[in-house]
Amino acid sequence: MGAVRVCAFDDIAPSSAVKVEADGHLIAVVRIGDDLYALGDTCSHGQVSLSEGNVLDDECEIECWKHGATFSLRTGEPLSLPATKAVPVYDVIRQGEDVLVVVP
Repeated sequence: MGAVRVCAFDDIAPSSAVKVEADGHLIAVVRIGDDLYALGDTCSHGQVSLSEGNVLDDECEIECWKHGATFSLRTGEPLSLPATKAVPVYDVIRQGEDVLVVVP
């Protein structure tokens, strides 16, 4: 298990997500204000990229653009149908301007 640099902090606009790859894992890194979250980028229902969906700041969720399922940025748990399976979450670290994700 190790931390992998995936992008610069400024590469992620507020209230948005970017898709990155770290040691073979596709990960959506999400920014809400100065807070960062990282979760598996593939929706557990529709096999599409979560990083292309809407970030719901107040709810701390991301919405899949294809079918509208929402996922907790903290736990990866689905919070609305049609998704019923969680996506993985990863620890994310900000070191200065670098964003690192801890991958297994």
